[in-house]
Amino acid sequence: MTPDPRYGATIAGLPHLGQRLRRLRRIRGLKQSVVAELAGVAQPTVSRWERGEIDPGPELARKLMALLTGNACQPDDSPLRRLVETSPLAVHLVVDADHRLLAASPSRQHEWGRSSAGLLGQSLWRFATEGIQAAEQSLDGLGWWHDRIPGAIEVYTGPGNAGLSIKPGLMLWERLYLGDGTPVRLCSTIAYV
Repeated sequence: MTPDPRYGATIAGLPHLGQRLRRLRRIRGLKQSVVAELAGVAQPTVSRWERGEIDPGPELARKLMALLTGNACQPDDSPLRRLVETSPLAVHLVVDADHRLLAASPSRQHEWGRSSAGLLGQSLWRFATEGIQAAEQSLDGLGWWHDRIPGAIEVYTGPGNAGLSIKPGLMLWERLYLGDGTPVRLCSTIAYV
């Protein structure tokens, strides 16, 4: 899988980047000082990132996500990936922190108007509709980044066709965890409108 050259900028553009970093750091059981050392910055800088006072640049954001999410969807996670890929429903699975695609059902691929093969491992954030962007922005207020197992969230996607066809509808976002502790998001269409 070739990384998308826009990946770092995509990550840096996600809302609540600091809270995503804090959640991943805590899941991995790392102290801020360890993340600071890995990133080549001082510990207070990591603290300021997590509080949302400053953002790391695109390249550093990419590096941090790679360090904190690892190689999502290892062999241990193949049953989950297989469930998504064989589901008759329109569903897909992404890494919660950066929207990297891990698996998509045939129904979802049909909706998108393209195979998921060229999208696996790539962030889908660049295709996000206004509705999806608004829902992502609201996650912090709903406790998504603070609760280990947040409640499912119903999202109105709105229409989109910026390289990926998205039908307007209601989608359910649910958090799951991979075998290595990486939080992922199951995105299931529950109704088209």
